Amino acid sequence: MAEIRPFRCIRPNKEVASRVAALPYDVYDRKEAKQEVEANPMSFLAIDRAETQFDDATDAYAPKVYEKAKELLDQWQAEGILTEDKLECYYLYELTMDGRAQTGIVACASIDDYVSGVIARHENTREDKEQDRIRHVDVTDAHTGPIFLAYRADVELNKIVDTMKGTEPLYSFVSEDGISHRVWRIGNAGTINQIQKRFQQIPKVYIADGHHRAASAVKVGLKRREEHPDYTGQEPFNYFLSVLFPDDQLMIMPYNRVVKDLNGCDKETFLKQAASCFEIEERGAGAWQPKQPHQFGMYLDGSWYQLIAKPEYVTADPVKGLDVSILQDHLLGPVLGIQDPRTDRRIQFVGGIRGLGELERLVEEGAAVAFSMYPTSIGELFAVADAGLLMPPKSTWFEPKLRSGLFIHRLSEC
Repeated sequence: MAEIRPFRCIRPNKEVASRVAALPYDVYDRKEAKQEVEANPMSFLAIDRAETQFDDATDAYAPKVYEKAKELLDQWQAEGILTEDKLECYYLYELTMDGRAQTGIVACASIDDYVSGVIARHENTREDKEQDRIRHVDVTDAHTGPIFLAYRADVELNKIVDTMKGTEPLYSFVSEDGISHRVWRIGNAGTINQIQKRFQQIPKVYIADGHHRAASAVKVGLKRREEHPDYTGQEPFNYFLSVLFPDDQLMIMPYNRVVKDLNGCDKETFLKQAASCFEIEERGAGAWQPKQPHQFGMYLDGSWYQLIAKPEYVTADPVKGLDVSILQDHLLGPVLGIQDPRTDRRIQFVGGIRGLGELERLVEEGAAVAFSMYPTSIGELFAVADAGLLMPPKSTWFEPKLRSGLFIHRLSEC
């Protein structure tokens, strides 16, 4: 059963919430992050990516960068940009994109649930990527970016959420990308108790997005336990900041692939080899998006193709049956020589939010071939996690992205 608890939230003053809210730290490269902060010094990227406060010669992972993040976090609280709620509360966070809304419960999840598997994972993490957030969390003494969790929709939780959304929101604004954001606070003791008890009836929750942030938060929590051998398990460092969404509200977009070259093949040879596992039909100049599982679009030499996996290469295996696995196992690997997509510099992954025009642009500017994917479903994600398995890298792209800076969780007791 999942332990999902309320917390004392540090959050922006209502008047500046729209300026503070920022896309996740890893959406930007260093140059882009610095441009964002220069344009809006109140962007939470100033704290999440504190290297923006230094010249480009400064190592982004130098100790003084993390110390600057803590300094800014404390400074913003002292100046009233950020304020701390005195009571432990839950919050609701609604994001609306293109008329479709999803509402999550902002809370803290247990590091013990992560370790035991009650919080299920579907991706591997990389140690080098974890280390940055481990240092950031440890030095700032705070979780500044929530983990995106999902659970199977629950009727009783839906009722509570719907009732609370009938009240006045704490925040209501539209970000520059057109996403609407609304936040409500749940401070009533009876409602808090109801939510906590409902989650105790839910056997498993799932990491949808933020595997590296989750792993980093858990490792800092375990480190704090070693530093405090008399811990009780109730200290804030035993929990990490999350937003939990019901599965039936979530949208996963495709995560497309672009490959630099044809691995020494000419066009005809490549198409012939690909045809051993896929039915191929040329579709011409119009961008082609797959309409159902086991279909793939391919942009090659100025033309789009439809690829359909032959039946003998489709399997019920929760991992090998994923479209990203079928493409990798039967085309990207054996034909194009992409043996490890996590490390091979010849492959590039493009989130579906950027559209098929981005695939065409990358090929026209020098890549050899691009593939448009049918999106992985939330059911497939759950099936992989329930089986204790892992998806291939870059299998899911969730939109809209949760903003950082709207909810901050301190690890130390006040």
